[in-house]
Amino acid sequence: MQKNLKIAAGLFAGLMLIATANGAQNTLAQSGTAAATMAATMAMGPAVTAKPGQNVSFTLLPKNVGNPVFAEADSGAQEAAKELGSTGKYQFVGPDKADVQSQIEFIKSQTTQNVNVIAISANDANAVVPALKDARSKGVKVVAWDSPPAPDGRDVFIEQVDFSTAGQVMADMALDVLGANGGKFAVLSATADAANQNAWIASLKDTLKTNPKYAKLQLLDVVYGNDDPDKSYSEAQGLVDKYPDLQLIMAPTTVGIAAAAKAMQDGKMCDKVKVSGLGLPSDMVAYTKNGCAPEFALWSFKNLGYLTYYTGYLLATKAIKGADGEAFMAGRMGRYTIQKASDGGLFVLMGPFTVFNKANIDQYVTPAGGASATMMATMSATMMATAAK
Repeated sequence: MQKNLKIAAGLFAGLMLIATANGAQNTLAQSGTAAATMAATMAMGPAVTAKPGQNVSFTLLPKNVGNPVFAEADSGAQEAAKELGSTGKYQFVGPDKADVQSQIEFIKSQTTQNVNVIAISANDANAVVPALKDARSKGVKVVAWDSPPAPDGRDVFIEQVDFSTAGQVMADMALDVLGANGGKFAVLSATADAANQNAWIASLKDTLKTNPKYAKLQLLDVVYGNDDPDKSYSEAQGLVDKYPDLQLIMAPTTVGIAAAAKAMQDGKMCDKVKVSGLGLPSDMVAYTKNGCAPEFALWSFKNLGYLTYYTGYLLATKAIKGADGEAFMAGRMGRYTIQKASDGGLFVLMGPFTVFNKANIDQYVTPAGGASATMMATMSATMMATAAK
């Protein structure tokens, strides 16, 4: 039975990769590290499986609490904790606002509590490192997710998507929204120190500079809403006031994109200034249908939390060491391989962006918790049926 379960999990992972390779219209395939991940996965060497029921105390530390996407990550981590039957304490804690000093205090507090794992989405890639290094010196495993600290502040980073593709994803959406003639746009980011935001914006700038396909897109400005709805709303209004010929606000932050869309809707500006970026379907469905935000992208934060917990559990129980090339099974999500990142650290690549628009958004925001939850349940049932044969 156990052998069949492993086979089913491997088949599931392979089917997901095939679906990506076939290029479903609402999913953008990745390159570079993603290709390496696919090659490593298809090689199908030995993969470590978790031993359930062990005592692992685990703290999920987001940039801030109160953000719906981080709540989804919490839900996924709790699902994994229940599935693995950990007897250790699980905590979801963090600052009320995306403030790095407050986050450092949480790191110190969790270290004092002798937790086994701190899983962090860092507000600042460097400022949190001294506290994380101290935690690691005391035996705490540090798993980064969403926004990584510098390599010496983490054991491994769960990279939600290939960061190097983010720029092209945003540039493609800008062209989709504005048309082949391009136009003028601005970026509304989260905090100026957020590693993930800065990497995506750098990727966008590089894409605009080096790829002639995007020659007609003009980036006017980058502003910061600090992942605060009110400030993001105000910054969006400020962009419209500052640039009368602005045509698009690109917000690679779920808080920022929703705030910008609301600002354009409230100001009756949606016909003139569109909004795109990275958003949560449940937050964006109305704006997508009324044309304020015709297209945007994201990934599953629930899956991100789930995979983060599995990785931390395996590290804390010494099932894996956290070394380049190690492969492991992560429950319903299948097989993953630890890889060496360009910054010298280690990472696990989760999967590609999904692009949402009026044609597909309803399937992701059904009242029963979204089509993504329904699809995961269906795929899990398929896996179990395969295993039972």
